[in-house]
Parts: sequence; structure tokens; C-alpha cells
Amino acid sequence: MIRIIDYKAGNAPSVMRAVKHLGFNAEYARGPKDFGDATHIILPGVGTAKATMASLKALNLPSKLEKAVLKKKVPFMGICVGMQILFEHSEEDDNPGLGWLKGNIVKYDTQKVRVPQMGWNQVRFVKDTGLPEKVCSHTFSAPDYFYFVNSYHAKPEEESDIWAVSDYNGDFIAAVQRDNIYATQFHIEKSGEAGLRLLNDFLKLERNI
Repeated sequence: MIRIIDYKAGNAPSVMRAVKHLGFNAEYARGPKDFGDATHIILPGVGTAKATMASLKALNLPSKLEKAVLKKKVPFMGICVGMQILFEHSEEDDNPGLGWLKGNIVKYDTQKVRVPQMGWNQVRFVKDTGLPEKVCSHTFSAPDYFYFVNSYHAKPEEESDIWAVSDYNGDFIAAVQRDNIYATQFHIEKSGEAGLRLLNDFLKLERNI
């Protein structure tokens, strides 16, 4: 079963609509017991990293989520703030994240750009992650546009974690990937055909034990 984490502060209903539009069955995950049958896990995100982490902790989800993703290797997709909390620390409210990926979340230089970045931006995928339909390979020659709303962006320590980049007065990390962990700074559920194609490919992934 595809599980979409609903912690009330996220964007779970929009993601659910996108998943069902693609013809997949999904249910919300709202407690620790909801990951036992998970074939895929999606963590939507809007708002702040601090509020997201607080909501996940209030639902007693971090340890069960870690077991499902890091130990059982269930394919995981984080979206927007759902990507940012995967890192060790965020400058937003000086808040720790889950620490699954090494690196930090930093704010755009407000002397150079307007924040939040809001709207459509081209994304260049810089590595092939092996998604079934090779959506990333398609974008090597013709970058697609995806929808962003963000004031902060990731600074991974490991270059190998970088999946895609975009430009906002200089390159920034638009997506990361390691093993069964996939995450995008952009909103795949609001990114039209390109977003749906990427989501569809992710949902076709099988767990690699």
C-alpha cells in the first residue's frame, strides 16, 4: 500500500489526488502502525521545518519512519519541506532534522534574490537514478519546468546525493537521492505533466532489499 504521511500541516490531500489520478491506490499514514504494509512512503511538506518535525514527533512517527525507510528500504519520496527535514540541520528556526542525509538547509541571500522563490523553474537532472521510465534521462537534453515555493535550499555534504539542480541567481539543489530515498524541493504534485511523470515512475519502483 502506498502511504502518504498526513501530519495536518503538510499537503497530503493534494498528493493523494495526484496519486489517485495516476491510477494508484493509497492511504494516509497518521500513526506508527500505518507503515507495516507500506510499499511506498511519501512525505509532503509545506510551512516550516520546525513545525514539520514537531508534528511528526507528536504523532510518534520518526522512529517508525526510520525503520521503514532506512532498515526495510521502502521507497521514500520527500516533497519540499519533506526534503529539507532529511538533512541534519536547518537555518530556519535553527532546527535539527532527521539526519538521514549529511548537510544543512540554508536561506537564500535576500540581498540578491526575492524570497520565497515562487513559480515555475527549469530543473536539470544530473544523475540517472534508475527510475523505470527514465524520466531523468528525458530531461538531460530538454529540462522540464517544475513548481517551487521555497525560501531555503539544501547544501548536501555528499555530492553523490545530488539528483537535480536548478537556477535562482546561481545553481541550487532541486532534488536529492540516495538508495531508496528520493526527495524534491519542488512540488511534484503541482508540476503538471512533468511532475506526474516523475511521481508515476517513483510509484513503479520496487523495494530493493
